[in-house]
Amino acid sequence: MLDKALKLIKELTEHNYKAYIVGGFVRDYLLGIESLDIDVCTNATPREIKEVFPEGFLPTEDYGSVIVNKYGIRFEITTFRKEFTYQDHRKPVEIQYIDDLYQDLLRRDFTINTICIDEEGEVIDFLGGRDDLERKIIRSVGDADEKFNQDALRILRAIRFATVLDFQLDEEVVEAILKHRPLLRELSYQRKKIELDKMFVSGHAEEGIRMLLEYHMDKYLELDKLNEVEYTNSLIGIWSILNVEDKYPFSNNEKELMKDIRVAMKLNNYDPVALYKYDLYVNSVAGEMKGLDKKKITEAYNNLVIHSRGDLAVSSEEIMECLHREPGEYLSEVYEDIEREVLYHRLANQKEILLAYIKEKFTSI
Repeated sequence: MLDKALKLIKELTEHNYKAYIVGGFVRDYLLGIESLDIDVCTNATPREIKEVFPEGFLPTEDYGSVIVNKYGIRFEITTFRKEFTYQDHRKPVEIQYIDDLYQDLLRRDFTINTICIDEEGEVIDFLGGRDDLERKIIRSVGDADEKFNQDALRILRAIRFATVLDFQLDEEVVEAILKHRPLLRELSYQRKKIELDKMFVSGHAEEGIRMLLEYHMDKYLELDKLNEVEYTNSLIGIWSILNVEDKYPFSNNEKELMKDIRVAMKLNNYDPVALYKYDLYVNSVAGEMKGLDKKKITEAYNNLVIHSRGDLAVSSEEIMECLHREPGEYLSEVYEDIEREVLYHRLANQKEILLAYIKEKFTSI
């Protein structure tokens, strides 16, 4: 990806603009981690960027950036700028375009995100970001107290970077977190969830959760059950324990999954009926959080006689004909009964056997 990024910034420099790859891609490149999106900074204004890349478009939130999809990669190209007074501890009220890379880097959050690569592939590091990468430390650009007061999301980003990269937090950063953590209440739940999602799916989620609890951020994030979370590879599993669908944004499908997982947590996840009713995924997530053997859960699921109502050897029409009845709520009762009997191997899944059982048990109902 680096070669394609260099190709893009050369298109800008060929138009007599300064341009550098910056931020997360450079950080991850130096750490040997693959990145999907690439940030570029330049002295070209958004209008001038679009003259070079007519296919570019402005994102929803206009911070002087242009999104360019090229070479199968998403580039976010941002004009060098200074930021002035922040609104709601999140957004700069005013920005001023400048022609100075160093000054642009000073507005950024952490030193590890200020390392640049120029058009020749040379690394530019004005603020000691490479040293901090080697020391595995998250250090603020300038005064952490000021940075976190300007943009409260940086509080969560600090924890997220430390979690994902398995780094330590600089002492000044920790002090700023403790001072400004009440500002987390002012952030949108959507923003908070994005950072928490990245933290929870990392290979060091337990360490991230430990830091959130150690710095008592659970209170300000309204994650009252954070200390009850058991590690799981499933992001939806973690959120199901946190049980905050009334605040944090989730799709209807995610809400249903979390509801089912909470129910399955109380069940025997090797049990045929539990596996049949709540499916393999839900039981696997619930079982993992209870320390059960996922392989055994999978084997138990695969060995079910039936996996859905459609696998039963009798249809609704055959049940109605057998009982000489019109459609009604009784059908659900019949189905649930024979499903249980078949799943527990008390009845063979054969039409004649099932219809005989149904006729004997439900004729009088």
